[in-house]
Amino acid sequence: MPMIPAFLLILAAVAYRIVTGLAILSGSTWLSNFAPLAAIALCGAVYFPPKYKFPVPLLALFISDIVLNIHYGAPLFSALIACRYLVLALVGCIGLAIANRPSLKTLLPASLAGSALFYFITIVFSWLSDPGYAKNFAGLVQALTLGLPQYSSTPSWMFFRNSLVSDLLFTGLFVLSVKLARGLGPSRATSPVLRTA
Repeated sequence: MPMIPAFLLILAAVAYRIVTGLAILSGSTWLSNFAPLAAIALCGAVYFPPKYKFPVPLLALFISDIVLNIHYGAPLFSALIACRYLVLALVGCIGLAIANRPSLKTLLPASLAGSALFYFITIVFSWLSDPGYAKNFAGLVQALTLGLPQYSSTPSWMFFRNSLVSDLLFTGLFVLSVKLARGLGPSRATSPVLRTA
């Protein structure tokens, strides 16, 4: 994938995450965690050239984090933020594992696995690090289902549902875009200049 589409993908992901992040502030809680970044991490690891596989999704997350964290008055760096970057990289590793056989049959289950991995690791990290949670099984169940009401009116299970739906949707759109781009490719490949290159 050339550099310009990768750059446009970063801009689109950043713009989308910022707009939905601000919409959540205005009461659109159904948008919570409905974002393209995990799908970009997964599909980027499958389709991007090696030097873009991890930088594109991580850069999109970083740029949107800067804008949203400044807007919300949240710190730019914390252990939870570092955990999100690590898990996004792990989702990219799932993409690397299936990079030799990309299709909807492999990418959609990988998308579900990436959503579950992201949700479970970040929630368990929050449970372990946030003093608001009791450090027992009941506290873990609270973290996985309801979360802490002082942080959001959206329960944790809705974050997971939204990530499952958005990861599947954006993964499907990514694959469709790649297929459409490749479908346009053969017409250019018939040119003698390209055939001899």
